[in-house]
Amino acid sequence: MPFYEIDGIKPVVHPSAFVHPEAVVIGDVLIGPNCYIAPFAALRGDFGRIILEAGVNIQDSCVLHGFPETDTLVEEDGHIGHAAVLHGCIVRKNALIGMNAVIMDNAEIGESSIVAACAFVKAGMVVPAKMLVGGMPAKVMRELSDAEMAWKIEGTDMYKELTRRSLNSLKICTPLSKVESDRKTFNLPSNKPLITFKKQN
Repeated sequence: MPFYEIDGIKPVVHPSAFVHPEAVVIGDVLIGPNCYIAPFAALRGDFGRIILEAGVNIQDSCVLHGFPETDTLVEEDGHIGHAAVLHGCIVRKNALIGMNAVIMDNAEIGESSIVAACAFVKAGMVVPAKMLVGGMPAKVMRELSDAEMAWKIEGTDMYKELTRRSLNSLKICTPLSKVESDRKTFNLPSNKPLITFKKQN
């Protein structure tokens, strides 16, 4: 099981959330409705509290942690990309943190903002709403377009659907030795050929 208590404090997970069995959730972690926690994510509530509001997704290999007397908060519909690190920070409603980005202590990412992949947001930085942030160290680059904000919402909605799919159908299985002739796939155009394994001599 991926859940651990420490000093008598146990994680709290809403029944509609999905936490992958290979994620690790420790201590003072509150996971709200319809959240998705991917494989190898580590949510360590062993010093400060971690709070995920409704509809948040925490993708593969993310790390969430904080110092004592601090909360790490991701508000509703926060979208945390693969291998991002959040440490004692606040991610406001509908914001996106790109892959491999690092958000340091007491930083605040404004509502509906996007932090670019690999950005380093210094401790205490406050990002206004609806901004694109990037760089090492990160700087506010410009205001987001309507198209960019719509793209973010579409991506987060896909993870909400993945939460439902995972709760309904994800299970351990034995792999097949060959590709079935009628194999299903995800959103594959009907005119795209199916790639199969080459025959071995």
